[in-house]
Order: sequence, then structure tokens, then C-alpha cells
Amino acid sequence: MTELHDLTAVEQAAAVRDGSLSPVELTEHYLERIDRLDAALGAFITVTPEIARKQAADAEAWALAARREGAAGELPVLHGVPVPVKDLNLVAGVRCTFGSAAFAEYVPDTDDHVAVRLRKAGTILLGKTNTPEFGLPGYTENRLAPPARTPWDPDRSAGGSSGGAAAAVAGGLAPIAQGSDGGGSIRIPSSACGLFGIKPSRGRVSSGPLLHDVSGLSTSGPIARTVADAAALLDILAGPEPGIPYGVPALPPGETFLSYAHREPGPLRIVVLADPPVPGIGLHPDCRAAVDDAAVLLRELGHDVDEMALPVDDSIRQAFNAVWAVMAAVRPVAPHDEELLMPLTRHLRAAGREVSGPDFANALFAFRTLGQLIADALLTSYDVILSPTLAQPPSLIGGLRDDADPAAEFDAMAAFTPFTPLYNATGQPAVSVPLHWTAQGLPIGVMAGGRYGDEATLISLSAQLERARPWAGRHPEVW
Repeated sequence: MTELHDLTAVEQAAAVRDGSLSPVELTEHYLERIDRLDAALGAFITVTPEIARKQAADAEAWALAARREGAAGELPVLHGVPVPVKDLNLVAGVRCTFGSAAFAEYVPDTDDHVAVRLRKAGTILLGKTNTPEFGLPGYTENRLAPPARTPWDPDRSAGGSSGGAAAAVAGGLAPIAQGSDGGGSIRIPSSACGLFGIKPSRGRVSSGPLLHDVSGLSTSGPIARTVADAAALLDILAGPEPGIPYGVPALPPGETFLSYAHREPGPLRIVVLADPPVPGIGLHPDCRAAVDDAAVLLRELGHDVDEMALPVDDSIRQAFNAVWAVMAAVRPVAPHDEELLMPLTRHLRAAGREVSGPDFANALFAFRTLGQLIADALLTSYDVILSPTLAQPPSLIGGLRDDADPAAEFDAMAAFTPFTPLYNATGQPAVSVPLHWTAQGLPIGVMAGGRYGDEATLISLSAQLERARPWAGRHPEVW
């Protein structure tokens, strides 16, 4: 028997529009599952049942009025659908901890632009999802909530830093979720939890009005069970806002990202870069098998697929480390609260204070140079770059964390996720596609990157892969 959480977000929204499903009923279903299952998954830091019930009642009234007026088809694409927000993003009147004990009681009075867009779209706030402190590591463990676990093996991490968002979606505690990605933080947990995630192009989604990322590394985006669900949420999140510092090419008039999930991509030229771009890092056989298998499938679907090995270069990792440390250092933590911070955070903040202004500028210049190199050397000949999402399967809880030696911890994370930061540095869009599962039943994602501003091609290609090898029918035991 199909339960409400078995429906995709797009299916739920369609049922709300035609009146066969109430947003109130849907919201109560997810609140009950959160109450029953979240202690085992660590998906949420804060649950907002009162807000959710009020928004669900408002969404029901809005939908009823639209049906009476014959305007149900004009409701927003995910009207009445619950969409939790990551606890790095501000929602006015709701506690926002940034995953840090130093902000355990912080309640902002301002909405992020993504929160405004979600509210205007008639979505329902179930709560704030779990994140590591300031979103810095590639796992989700902090001093405020239980660790976020992948439902495919609760001994293993859901990844990070959007690990709570991914655990919620994979565990059926939310149909879809907003995440953010500064070095892979949407794609890492999507891979670890068997989900589809999109890191949009730089400037596609605003991080304002208060938390603009001056480095350009970070952006919000969707984590979902299906490509269509992710595309629909991207349609809500994307768009220009006052103060946004980057201008990404808009879709053609009348087009939506969701529309690209329902059309064939046509034959594409795809290059496979399977080897880690950082020296001294190996690729786990399961991750190699995932990308090899994806290349075979792409050829079967009629695409022209080449393989290439690029020169290994440590300069981009060094530039990324410098910028990452500076961004950790500029978080406004009161001096008396520094002792509340995680060892990794303190380590990165100390390192960031040692980066000079010229060194920071040179690191950003290296990012722009890399983006230009990829555009000129690869994306003039190819439409899509395929690689593993991660170099290793999902890690055990605590497997990457090393409070006694945070420098070693940071190196271990670089070995875990050497591929994803590339697209944060260049600003290009990238997706993680859940095409492969290990013999032990662990999900392994593959990553596709595209030209700046061309999420549409990645969405169409991912939807084609989903039709050829559906993954949404796979359910972890907690489901």
C-alpha cells in the first residue's frame, strides 16, 4: 500500500491542487514520522510543528480558494509540500544554530532570500535540518544534536554539510529539502544517502540578504529523491534578488527547470575524469565501478563518451584550503564563545587568521583561472564532465572526525571528497546522481558537471538516466 511519503514531491503537489490531498494531512504525516524516527536519523536540529501546522492550514485555504475560482493550475509548483530548511539559513523567528553550541539560542529576525521564496511558494516548514558547525566538514556531527545517519546503514554518516537534509529525505521525514553547498555539501550527502542533488551555478540562488558568501563558493540548492522534484525546488529557489553579486544566464522565457526533466537531452559529448585531481589520493573500487558503470550506460543511451586523465595538481586544493579557512575565521563568534567551538573549527579559524589579504586574493584568482581553463580546454569540446562524486563509500559515524588532530581530519576529508570542490571553485553547476549501490547495499553517487549557467542540460541528462535505471524504488529499511 502506497503511503504519503512514497509519493514524490511533484505528485504530492498535484494531489494538493486537485483536492485529493490536504496539506494539513500531509504535514501531520511527516510530523508523526519525525517524532517517531528522527532520534535514530539525526535529521533535524529544530522541529517547528506550530509553524508547520499554521502554514499547512494557510496552504489548504489558498488551494481551496484556487479550486473554487478555477485557478488551481496557477498554484506554485510545490504548493502545500513540506520543505525543511538547513540550519545554516535564516528563518525569522526560528532558532538558527549554524550547527554550533556558540549559537545554540540564536533566533534571527530576518529571513534569508531562500526562506522568503519557500514561503511565497506555499511550502511548509517542518523545521531546521542538522548541519555540522558552520557547514565546515563533510560529515554532520556537532554538539547540539545526534549525528545525521544515512538510512541505508545507520552506522554510517549521512555526509555533510547538508547531512540532516539528506537524512530527512532518504528516511521519509520530508519529501524534499533545501541544502547548501560550499565544497560539496549537497552532493556529498546526496551520494551517501542515495539521492539526487543539484549544486546550482554561482549566482543562480541568492545567499542574501545577510549571509552573502564573498568567496563565491557556496550556494543553496535542492536535495530530492527524483530529478523532477529537485528541478521543481530549483525553480522556487532560483532567481535574481536585490544585492546578489553574480549574474547567471536566465532560462529562456517561459521555460522552467522542471520542464527540462521531461525532455530528452539529445546526444551529448561527455568526458570522464575518474582519477582524483589531488596527488596522493586513491579511488575506492566501488567508486571506480560506479563511474565506469555510468559511462557504459551513457554510451548505451547514445552519448559520445571519452575518458581523460588530467595532470594531478595540488595548487587548487591549497587555494581552497586557504579560502575555506578565511571563511571560517570571519564567522562572528564572541571571544568568550570560542571555547564552545569544535576543534576543527578552531583549527580552521586560526589558520584563516594567518592568510594575508594578497594570499586570499591570489586563491580567488586561482579559482577564476581554473574556471577559465575548464571552459577553454574541456567545455568547448564536451557538454558534460563525469566523475565520481566521492572517492570513498559513506564513512562510519566518527570515521572522518578527529578532535585530537583537526589538521589530520581536514586532510582526511580532502581524501574523502577530492572531486566536489572543483565546481565550487569555478562556479559551474554540478549534480550527484544515485546510479550505483555496493554489494553491501550502500549508495554510491556519480557526479556530472556542466557549463556555467547550464543546469538545464544536467537536469535533462539526469532524468534520462533516471528513466533508464530508476532509483526511487529503492528504499532503506527505515523507510
